[in-house]
This record gives sequence, C-alpha cells and structure tokens, in this order.
Amino acid sequence: MMLQLAIGPICIFIFQIASLRGFFAAETGVLGVALIDGLFIVAAILGIAAVMEKQNMRWGLRLFGATVLFIFGLNMVLSLININLLPNLSITDFGDTNHTFVYAILLTVSNPLTIIFWAGVFSTKVAEENMKREHIYVFGFGAWFAAVFFLTLVAFMGSLTREFISPFVLQVLNGFVGAAFIYFALKMVLQKND
Repeated sequence: MMLQLAIGPICIFIFQIASLRGFFAAETGVLGVALIDGLFIVAAILGIAAVMEKQNMRWGLRLFGATVLFIFGLNMVLSLININLLPNLSITDFGDTNHTFVYAILLTVSNPLTIIFWAGVFSTKVAEENMKREHIYVFGFGAWFAAVFFLTLVAFMGSLTREFISPFVLQVLNGFVGAAFIYFALKMVLQKND
C-alpha cells in the first residue's frame, strides 16, 4: 500500500476523480491501475525487471514516464484557462468511465518506478525468506489486493468530499493536481541515475 503513496500521481488522480465524478467513476480508474499493477507484478515475478536494470533502458523509461506526466499535468493546468492540449482526455470527460480507465492505465504504465518497485519487493522477499515459487505468487496476489484495497479507500474518501467542495475549489484542485504531475515529471528527469 505504501507504493501508492510513494508514486503519488496515481493516488492523487484517483482522489481527484472521486471528488469530481464520484466513487464509481474513480473505481474504474482503480480497475485500470489494478490491471497494469497485476501485469507488472507478474512481470516482476517472472524476472522481466532484470532487463530494466540496464542504465539506458531505465533512463528511457524514466524519460517516457516523465513526458507523459508532464503533458497530462500541463493539460490540467492549462484547462483552467480553457486550453486543452489533449482534447480527447480533457478533465471534463472523466464522467465517461472509459476515459478514466484509459487515463489510469496510461498513468500507471508511464511510471517506471512501479515495475522497479515490484521487482525489488519480490527479489527481497525471495532472498530474505527463501520463498518458493507458489508462495511468491500468493505474496504477489496479496500485494496486488492491498494496492486495490488502498486505492478503493482513496476513491471512497474522495467521493465523500464531493458534496462539500464548490466548483471553484474543484478547479483549484485540478490546478494543484496538474502542478503535482509536472513536479513528479521534473523530479523523474532530474533524479540522479542509479
């Protein structure tokens, strides 16, 4: 569950959608995140993350993820003055649950920290506890379920704020979320290579 807080943009996005469009719209975003997290967990278990240990591959993924976050963040900030860089993924379209689902998938796929995190978790568990393959799968399912549960709680809490937040405050929230996405993008690019 700590991964959702560590990554930041995905958790913020789910909360924002819940406060704008309600619990069920946000839950479609949770399903998108869950789908990609599940694929990343399976990939980490199967050892795909070893390929990502190469410095060039890691830098390329980081740059791709930062670009996606930056464009989405800039789109949110500019939408405050009615300019949309990505008209098909405009914040006003999130009432359509298909857009929320796709947007959540794009955010999750674009974050290379996710696969690296899961690979680290599984390699640590295997090394420390000498886990057998079937136990790794059970642990992976538990980790996936915890992430889905946590994001569902975030969606629920965000939906509770929906009744208390004025349209102006929602616009300001969109601006802050966009700025947060830009911050995370810049942080990814400026982060020292490991």
